[in-house]
Amino acid sequence: MSLFKEAREMLLLNHDMKVINDEELLLLLDDNTSRNPDFNYENYQRFNLDEIQEPECKAEFRFNKNDIPVLAEVLGLPETFRCSQRTVANKLEGLCMLLIGEQHTLVATVTSYRDSWNHQIMSPPLLQTYADAVSAQGAPLNNCFGFIDGTVRPICRPVELQEVVHNGHKRVHALKF
Repeated sequence: MSLFKEAREMLLLNHDMKVINDEELLLLLDDNTSRNPDFNYENYQRFNLDEIQEPECKAEFRFNKNDIPVLAEVLGLPETFRCSQRTVANKLEGLCMLLIGEQHTLVATVTSYRDSWNHQIMSPPLLQTYADAVSAQGAPLNNCFGFIDGTVRPICRPVELQEVVHNGHKRVHALKF
């Protein structure tokens, strides 16, 4: 039980016993209320990739369900992710969280166009050098070598899931980097 919740219960008990009056109760309740929303995490099921249907997986993550574990292995992701708020996610949970956000376009593009890279600046030894430099600055991942800056790159209109890549601001189908 949270300290704020215990304090509020004690305040209400003291109010019922006439130890504090209404005005004091309202002031003290305001001081002993968390500014963070109270989420009931126990009411939600834990993420399980096996329970997600193929169309939902394609729409949410832009990858086929069977490709997600392969992608996690190819990217060399750690077995667990420890988030800043002390939650722990396994490799697949962490990858799916990444894919749901804007960052999925970088992963998809790197996977699709890795053969057309400029190998003078994007060779595996140089990528490791870049990742080491980023990690040395205190990054939580030791295999991060690039960042998304919001650049809009127009693409051809896809056959499926056009709304996912449509950029309403630029009025084109595009990927953001």
